[in-house]
Amino acid sequence: MPRRSLPLPAVVLAAAALLPGCADLGYYAQSIRGQAALLARREPIPRLLHAADTPPALKARLARVLEIRAFAGRELALPDNASYRSYVAVDRPYLTWVVFAAPALSLKPVRWCYPIVGCAVYRGYFHRSAATAFAARLRRDGDDVYVGGVPAYSTLGWFADPLPSTVIDWPVPELAGLIFHELAHQELFVPGDSRFDESFAVAVQEAGVRRWLQTHGTPAARAAWCAARRRQTAFRALIDAARARLAAVYAGARPNAAKRVIKERIFARLTRDYRALKRSWGGYAGYDRWFEGGMNNAKLVALQTYDEYVPAFRRLLAAAHGDFPAFYATARALAKLPKARRDTVLAALAEQARPKQCRTDRRRRPVGLVGRGLPRRRRLIQTTSGQATTSACRAGLAPPTTFDPNTVGPGNDVGL
Repeated sequence: MPRRSLPLPAVVLAAAALLPGCADLGYYAQSIRGQAALLARREPIPRLLHAADTPPALKARLARVLEIRAFAGRELALPDNASYRSYVAVDRPYLTWVVFAAPALSLKPVRWCYPIVGCAVYRGYFHRSAATAFAARLRRDGDDVYVGGVPAYSTLGWFADPLPSTVIDWPVPELAGLIFHELAHQELFVPGDSRFDESFAVAVQEAGVRRWLQTHGTPAARAAWCAARRRQTAFRALIDAARARLAAVYAGARPNAAKRVIKERIFARLTRDYRALKRSWGGYAGYDRWFEGGMNNAKLVALQTYDEYVPAFRRLLAAAHGDFPAFYATARALAKLPKARRDTVLAALAEQARPKQCRTDRRRRPVGLVGRGLPRRRRLIQTTSGQATTSACRAGLAPPTTFDPNTVGPGNDVGL
């Protein structure tokens, strides 16, 4: 069973709640209460490290958190602020629960809009009962629905986010990835563009974990992390294939009743293909729970939110030669584009990052990516020679995103 891992970081309902009166006051009220409770109970990590009644095992983990936090600022140029320098103990497995929804015959997610953070493809609650009640309402309206637990989230710098007890026992690479991911949202966040925000944060997360393991990991830890990536590659291939089949069916001219029948056959095939893949892994069962409770469009939407543009951001980081400040500047330039243009650019980058696009023939120039629409000095990718593409392949642009399908967001499936 993989470690439950990386959260839905843009659940910033507390920030949204600062502007009540625009929609559902009860919804925003639960956000205020939940966030206030967390902030009231947080304790500075240095104080806990010096407290006589702090258990030794917790002290060791908290000391490692401060090491990771310092690494994030020093090596990844992520915000050096008060976030994740405090700790909060909670008595539940998740901080929040989020609801995803999609029409029964579409992979287009339902969206909800909030003050400050814009529109998102999820709706979050501090109490599971409230999330399941809202999900039931959506099901009655005919939507596919998925409810997932969120072990941690970011308030985008509005508050000094504490590290919650829900993640303190995670394997160190996953814990590091969580902190890198959430701080990436503080570095750059585009209101109303979940795919951009999550893909950017996942790219920072996985590059950060790789760099952390290079300097702090053992050979065994690095090997385990690579094995997890290979499993995720295979799992992502299954999901992508099912998603493509469904999209073709939904766009077709068949009657809706026939589409529903084919939909169930595609999901049944996905389950069978996963069982075969699991056997090839020697019985590794880390993704089993994702299949529990049945398959539907909303589950695919939840994964797609995190992974669609990750290959594009990998490519941009490789083009910056691993220089994080330069990479962030490029991402900010992208963020300033109109959304339609931004999506076009990211889709082109992601397509070129696929394995079949990795060429070593230096006589061929890679396709020009995003020079159009930006001033020359801000062009995101240089297309001077095939060598850039070769270097990008060597830098690992082709592997899939880092995500744990057992939770809402991305993560590592390796317990180290």
